[in-house]
Amino acid sequence: MDRGDPLPEVSETAGSNDNTQTKGPLRGIRVLDIATIIAGPLAGGLLADFGADVLKVELPGDGDGLRALRPHKDGVSLWAKVVNRNKKGVTLDLRQEEGAQMLKNLVAESDVLIENFRPGTIEKWGLGPEELWAVNPKLTILRVSAFGQEGPYAGRPGFARIADAMSGFLSLCGHADGPPTHPGYPIADSVTGLFGALGILMALLERQQNPDADGQVVSVSLFESMFRILDFLPIEYDQLGEVRQRTGNRNPYAAPGNCYRSRDGHWCTLAASTQTLFERLALAIGRRDLIDDVRFSDNVQRLRHVDVLDEIIGQWFCERDADEACALLESHAVTAARVRSIDELFTDPQVIANRMIESLDDPELGPVRMQGLTPKFSRTPGALYKTGPALGADNHEVYASHLGLSKTEIARLRAKRVI
Repeated sequence: MDRGDPLPEVSETAGSNDNTQTKGPLRGIRVLDIATIIAGPLAGGLLADFGADVLKVELPGDGDGLRALRPHKDGVSLWAKVVNRNKKGVTLDLRQEEGAQMLKNLVAESDVLIENFRPGTIEKWGLGPEELWAVNPKLTILRVSAFGQEGPYAGRPGFARIADAMSGFLSLCGHADGPPTHPGYPIADSVTGLFGALGILMALLERQQNPDADGQVVSVSLFESMFRILDFLPIEYDQLGEVRQRTGNRNPYAAPGNCYRSRDGHWCTLAASTQTLFERLALAIGRRDLIDDVRFSDNVQRLRHVDVLDEIIGQWFCERDADEACALLESHAVTAARVRSIDELFTDPQVIANRMIESLDDPELGPVRMQGLTPKFSRTPGALYKTGPALGADNHEVYASHLGLSKTEIARLRAKRVI
């Protein structure tokens, strides 16, 4: 899509940077997000999508390290605009005594605090769980780390790529005769952010069910999150002694399932995993004979003869343009799709129908578009009303209204680089 194309009309759930539009099932939940980069802030952002009042706290000066990561436009972090959407933003140096005390004052009126510093760091600042619970015994604390709060790796730094490798996930990615291949996005951060948001919600539910109970720590790590989503791989090794290896684009569990190149140079993916799907595929490509071929009589046989099967299907795709091939398969109720790039999603009718992309006005960038909300609620939908704030954009409002600081006091703190 050309960057000059007109923006679609702003939907009912989108709007300006006015948080009066806040709504959703989490309305009334107050969250302090002191985390950095991606996983922790994403957990807070997911809560903000559905009505939680989330305050993003960053160091004065450079702010969250996420702001330094590409992509940028005119020096403005585009990533931060999405991860921190629907949040207010302040600057605060938690390493200074005054800054730590100000955070405690904010904790007193909060339900949740999210942090992702290396284990032991916030304790050094006098902001460990015990100190925070002394201020607010009901506080839920999400602690995000690379490897967890305990164990021999706990003190190690780590990023998504490290978690990909150490969890076993990366060993599955790439072709059998090539190196392990990282995905083009830090997927471990996203997965951990999801687990983090889920953990917060479960803790809040437990607090609701047991109103006299104290708060608790919810611990998630990149390493554990990626290991968890491997699903049956650990039990497969435990019970069968099998160690999964890289298989490229082939589905290692069912056949046929691969990526095939079309006549016009596009790639198409196909998943005909069940017997019924395979038979419909055979009819769609004009090869009814494959149904009665003993080599392809069931999934076990198809996996044994997958090279022959892939050659047949690959040749069929090579003789057709991608859209033609996928349309024909779709007409036979066979699951296939052309691999698409991000620009194509902006005009996709399914994306438009489900408001998967929404428009907002950003104070720094003007009109911007980003992902809409998921999941969707029939009775208590969330709302996308605000892009991620500029560094310290809400300092005066928050410190004046929540902490009762005067303009003079705020100026003094800014001069001392506490805020």
